[in-house]
Amino acid sequence: MVYYGAKELAASARVVRGNTIRIAEDIPEGKFGYQPAPECRTVAQMFAHIALACRFQYRLHGLERRKSLEGFDFGSMMEQLLKEEAEPRSKAQILALLRKEGDAWADWLDTLADAFLAEQVGMPPGATPASKSRFEMILSVKEHEMHHRGQLMLIERLLGIVPHLTVERQARMAGR
Repeated sequence: MVYYGAKELAASARVVRGNTIRIAEDIPEGKFGYQPAPECRTVAQMFAHIALACRFQYRLHGLERRKSLEGFDFGSMMEQLLKEEAEPRSKAQILALLRKEGDAWADWLDTLADAFLAEQVGMPPGATPASKSRFEMILSVKEHEMHHRGQLMLIERLLGIVPHLTVERQARMAGR
């Protein structure tokens, strides 16, 4: 029996993306150039990175339907994504990108069959484990976004902004 399938993946992706969009809405456009340290992405680049990250897994599973990652050119794929993420964008353009990519990703997730999610995909030679399920690989998109969202919530605090999730929790606690 499957407890967490495509519909749940899609629903959780929508919730996570909705929270990411709320953070982007809360940060003033003038702070989108903020860079916590020289080797870090700017706020704008981090949002673009989040928006575009799902393309990697979509290419592997949606477009190419790979059974193995052996021979996959990770370098050129990453180079392409890094170039696109570095493109200058206004806050409105970033919000539109987050919405467009998030909706496309969640809509695709909604179409997946449990049997497809259960398929094993071989990793490159020498990798551990030797294979992963498509479910596990696709779920990593949400985990990746939540990782960066945590960074953005810390940046909000550094900028003097109380994250919306904290505000909502405080309101719930006050209403007890």
